[in-house]
Amino acid sequence: MRNKSRLGIMLSVLLAAALITGCAGMAAKPSEDNFQAPVVTLDNMEVAHAFGYWYFSNKVEPTKGKPDNVGAPMDLAFTFNLENPNPYPVQLESLKFSVLFEEFELNTVNTNATQWIPAGMTNQVVVHAHFDVRQSLLSLLVTGGFKLKEKGTDAWTALEKWWTGIPNYEVPVMVSGGAAVFKAGDMVKVSTFEATFP
Repeated sequence: MRNKSRLGIMLSVLLAAALITGCAGMAAKPSEDNFQAPVVTLDNMEVAHAFGYWYFSNKVEPTKGKPDNVGAPMDLAFTFNLENPNPYPVQLESLKFSVLFEEFELNTVNTNATQWIPAGMTNQVVVHAHFDVRQSLLSLLVTGGFKLKEKGTDAWTALEKWWTGIPNYEVPVMVSGGAAVFKAGDMVKVSTFEATFP
């Protein structure tokens, strides 16, 4: 009687394993008809590092090292949700976007750190954007001079407002021209995204 009972249990286990294997074999496979572009949304922006607002020209003698035009650095960390609506895993190949402070584009950043997103799941990716007063000043003088004038301000006033306001989340930071490249099998989809924080 025990042998029959054990045999029955073993047959049940084997049948269950065969069903699971069969269902896995029938899982959807990527095709042009069913591959949907994943959805990218900004979940959070964190001021990872901020060191106040300051700028020294190369006319100022440093305590150590050589004089140079240098300004306070600031590091922002952007956390994005990557939602995979497909019934199979997809791979994030790359993600890039531009960062604007009050509609002034100051930096374009990207990541090529690939990751797999399971079917029907949402992953996150964190991308850091580094700024400093010197590089931001040069960018503003080259591309934003007329717009600053139209707004009745100047580069130095804008920079001080951003470097003192952004660490307190008082200035809107925009993500613009975002594009994330996803791959499933030999197919590729590009998801675009925009956002403002806060």
